[in-house]
Amino acid sequence: MHLPDGIIPLDQAIVYWIITVLILCFFFYKFRDDKTQTKDMIKIAIFSVCCFILSAVQVPSPLGIPIHFFLIPVITLIIGPVKTLMVSFISLLAQALILSMGGITSLGANFIVMGFIITITTYVFYKIFIELNESVAIFLATLISIMFATFTQVAQLIIAGAMNFESLLASLVPFYLFISIIEGIFNIIIIRLLKDMKPELLKEGGIIK
Repeated sequence: MHLPDGIIPLDQAIVYWIITVLILCFFFYKFRDDKTQTKDMIKIAIFSVCCFILSAVQVPSPLGIPIHFFLIPVITLIIGPVKTLMVSFISLLAQALILSMGGITSLGANFIVMGFIITITTYVFYKIFIELNESVAIFLATLISIMFATFTQVAQLIIAGAMNFESLLASLVPFYLFISIIEGIFNIIIIRLLKDMKPELLKEGGIIK
């Protein structure tokens, strides 16, 4: 899902960057009043490193194409959406600079898809489905957030004139639907393990109760 430089026209990339800067300004505005800034900065640093490393690991899949997990949904559940916005930006920037995953001009577009959309939709749909069941809420929030991100990227590529709608749906949707299902299951397991082994981590700023 990391779009490289050159896929998005420069004028569109600038628009995505402006939106990204506005989102980051919102983060710093909210973070300014945070009474636990030092502790939260450490969390952001730790989760940024984890997201950078683990989301870059490619895993073989039955689809014949290696996959990598986003981790943004589970990080949102653990530390909350505001801090996750910065975690996602830092990890995407590091991946672009160090691993050549994505690019610099396309970083704004990638952040909107993988950082902003996944974070916000995970939060919203978890809150919606938590009334049913926690495991169901974790799974559906993960699945829906990744699919929202997929359709957002489809829209970006269509606007950029990179591919047609039918080709994008046929290639991206089944692939990321598979990833979202697997990641949703893993996220349920991760949250349950944290509840048993490190429950205080979930109580300090996350949305899992």
